[in-house]
Amino acid sequence: MQNSLSTQQLYASKLDLLQTEVAIKKTKDFFENSLAESLNLTRVSAPILLKSGKGLNDDLNGVERMVSFEALDIKNANIEIVQSLAKWKRMALARYGFAHDAGLYTDMNAIRRDEVLDHLHSIYVDQWDWEKIVTKEERNLGTLKSEVQKIFQVFKNTENHLHEHYPVLEPTLPDEIHFITTQELETMYPDLSPKEREDRIAKEYGAVFIMQIGGQLLSGEKHDGRSPDYDDWTLNGDIIFWYPLLEQSIEVSSMGIRVDEEALKKQLKISNTEDRMSLEYHQAILNQELPYTIGGGIGQSRICMLFLQKVHIGEVQVSVWNDEIIENCRKANITLL
Repeated sequence: MQNSLSTQQLYASKLDLLQTEVAIKKTKDFFENSLAESLNLTRVSAPILLKSGKGLNDDLNGVERMVSFEALDIKNANIEIVQSLAKWKRMALARYGFAHDAGLYTDMNAIRRDEVLDHLHSIYVDQWDWEKIVTKEERNLGTLKSEVQKIFQVFKNTENHLHEHYPVLEPTLPDEIHFITTQELETMYPDLSPKEREDRIAKEYGAVFIMQIGGQLLSGEKHDGRSPDYDDWTLNGDIIFWYPLLEQSIEVSSMGIRVDEEALKKQLKISNTEDRMSLEYHQAILNQELPYTIGGGIGQSRICMLFLQKVHIGEVQVSVWNDEIIENCRKANITLL
C-alpha cells in the first residue's frame, strides 16, 4: 500500500457503511443520467465476454494478460473476459445505426488480472464506457476539448449534488479544467517522472486534461502507453484530478478521438503491430466501414471514492485483496466492502 495510506493517522470515514452504500447509488445514478444528457448518449447492453481473434478486446498497454477460458458448449473458440470496450463500442455504433453527434454508453465490468493492487487499483474494473459519432472534419482538438469540458461539468454537478445530500462532503474541484500536452509537461519538468509531472500539474490546477498520450516524446520516452488501434495519439488524453485527501493526482477518465484509417496504419507501424491489419475490427476501419468517433471510459469506483472522500477504492467496490492490503486497511480503520 502506498505511503499516503500507511503513514496517516487513524482514518475516519465521513460516511458510515450503510450511508456509503446509499451514497454510491446516488453518485452513480446522478452521474450516469447527467453524462447521457450532456453528451447525447443512449444506454446499451454491454458484453463481459468476447471471442478471441476478432481484435475487439482492449489490449491496454499491450502487455497485460487477458483472462480467457474454453467453454463447454462453444467449440473451437477461446473466450476472453473484456478489459475494456474501446473497440466494441465503435462496432456497436454502426450496428445500432446511431446518427451524427449521438452515441452510446455502457455499464462496463472487467477483470484485469495484472493490475498491481493498491488504494486506487483493483482486479475488478467498473466504468462507464461511452462513444459517439463525429465527422471526419470534427476529428480535431476543438472537438476533443469541447467534450472534455462537458464531462468536467458533469463531475462538478455531481460533486455539488452530493454536497447537497451530505454537507460533510465539501466540494474540492476548481471552476475550470486546464489543458496541457505531454510534451509541454516534459519540457516544464524534464527531471520528473511522468507520474510526478501529473502530480505537480494537478496540484497546481486541481483538474487537468493531459493530451497526446501514447507517442514518443522528444526525450525518446513515452508519457504512458496506449494501444495503437483505438485512440489517435495526437487527439487523446486523460482527465486528472488532484485529491487532497491522499495528496496525489488521480486519473478518472481516459478518452480520445479514435483512429481513422491513416492514423491506424501509422500507429500500427510505429508499434510494430502491423500483423493486426488482418483482424475484423481493423479491416472495418481501413475499409471505412465504421463511423468516425470519440469516446472514453470513466471509472465508476474512482469517482465514488473521490466524491465520497474515501482513501481506498475497496471502500466503494467489492473486490479481492491480498493479505497485506487487508491487514494494512484494518490497522488504518479502513472498511473494505
